[in-house]
Amino acid sequence: MMLKKCVKCGSYLLADGHCGEKTRTPHPPKFSSEDRFGKYRRMAKATYK
Repeated sequence: MMLKKCVKCGSYLLADGHCGEKTRTPHPPKFSSEDRFGKYRRMAKATYK
């Protein structure tokens, strides 16, 4: 089981749904030096900052 975070209230839990909203994983994606899309992700992050 993976730890998940409720998008609406911010609480951590193991269930899939909470507060009527979906949950998502609070962990960042794994780092890879062969990341083909890293350039685009960094550009998007800088744009929406």
